[in-house]
Amino acid sequence: MNSERREFLGTAGLAGAVALGVAAGAVRAEEAGGPAAAARKVRIVGINCSARKGKTTFAALQVALEAAKAHSPDIETDIVELADLRIDGRHAVVPPKEGEQDDFEGLATKLSDRSVGGIIVGSPVYFSGMSSLCKAFLDRCMVFRKNNFALANKVAGALAVGGARNGGQELTIQGIHAALLCQEMIVVGDGRPSAHQGATLVNTKDDISGDEFGLGTAKNLGRRVAEVALKVHGA
Repeated sequence: MNSERREFLGTAGLAGAVALGVAAGAVRAEEAGGPAAAARKVRIVGINCSARKGKTTFAALQVALEAAKAHSPDIETDIVELADLRIDGRHAVVPPKEGEQDDFEGLATKLSDRSVGGIIVGSPVYFSGMSSLCKAFLDRCMVFRKNNFALANKVAGALAVGGARNGGQELTIQGIHAALLCQEMIVVGDGRPSAHQGATLVNTKDDISGDEFGLGTAKNLGRRVAEVALKVHGA
């Protein structure tokens, strides 16, 4: 099989999975009582882009998602641990060889589901930038653009956890925002009263619990994503 044919099949298969996710959302809406019932429930998915499963970036996403749920009973949440998945950033431009598929197809189906109204991407900070897992994930999101911008009008937020207060968190968030804006997503910051780019947290000895300011920005981010997602996708 030549490279052009592999590229076509890889893109077509993933685009089909994305389309299937959208269709599955419509089916679930009907089963739950029709479009009106589906409109009352909006799912927000946190993407943990840390290679360290269940650590401080995960904890920050938990805080944000709990605040989202507290904003309205119509919000449901979920966290995806990229550390559990094989996401190869090369396949954004180089088609996988036969038998070389990774786990992105399933994640693409999940995120393109109509029930998902918001996504919060969380990354640790490495040298004032996002993690390699985060970059690989965002690069692979190229498929959504190729599938009629399947993430368009979903609400997006970002959080970053660094080793110091001024450890590159805002630069990391800006990089994530730039990629998500290319998807026609509705990108929001952390909202009032802090109201900056996103949630910025400090990791002190593998713990964020003492970072009162940072936890506040995570809560504000979760609430803001929920608030806008409900306005766009909710009842």
